[in-house]
Amino acid sequence: MTTTLDITLSAPVNLRDLGGTPIAGGTLRDGLAIRADDLSVITEADARELTAGGLASVIDLRTADEVALTGRGPLAAHAVAYHHLPLMGSVGGGIPAADEHGSAHAGMGEMYALMVETAAPQLATALGIIAVSPGATAFHCAAGRDRTGVLAAMLLLALGAADDDIVRDYAKTDANMGAILTRIGPTMSVLLAKFGMDLEEVSKLNGSLLDGAEPMDVSMRILLGRLRERHGDPLAPLRAAGLTDATVTQLRAKALA
Repeated sequence: MTTTLDITLSAPVNLRDLGGTPIAGGTLRDGLAIRADDLSVITEADARELTAGGLASVIDLRTADEVALTGRGPLAAHAVAYHHLPLMGSVGGGIPAADEHGSAHAGMGEMYALMVETAAPQLATALGIIAVSPGATAFHCAAGRDRTGVLAAMLLLALGAADDDIVRDYAKTDANMGAILTRIGPTMSVLLAKFGMDLEEVSKLNGSLLDGAEPMDVSMRILLGRLRERHGDPLAPLRAAGLTDATVTQLRAKALA
């Protein structure tokens, strides 16, 4: 069980601009929102490329333990605003059980719905940051799938995207999972060890999340479905936590500019 970390910097393997997604009134432009895997361990060359491309703000969705382990990384030396908005209390809290039918992806979707409901203030704040950022906003967790996928879904919902398009964006990560696990494995091993867990054992328990036997989009469809079942408006938890109509209007105008 690994308990120390020798950080190796590398380019992100699950980074993409949300530009091109159909939204209310047209198509989301490039340069508004970028979703990514861990930006704290990118290289200086990656940091320069991102800032040269217009990156103005970073929203870090990782836990305090994750941030303590790797910090902000090379972007800390650049003129980029940093916002730490953890969506979970601990990494251990992000390992879902399978549902009653043995579906790990379904269990993940249920966890996503709970995340929206319990971390609604952070998600509402994140949308507000994207609305006022003078340039592109990048948001990331470790893998760029779960916490990042939840924020991406909330942003696209606010912009009026259809469920199928939200699911389509989420599922793009599936092809990157092998590279993601290789990249974040050393960090996750150290973090899981703090909770008495082993990365290899956790991977075995959650193997169906990675083996391709079940479509990855199940998780996102369950999230969207659960929010509508419980709240009617899937953004209701965020609205109750401070997301205003004015912010949604500002986001939509900025997304089409």
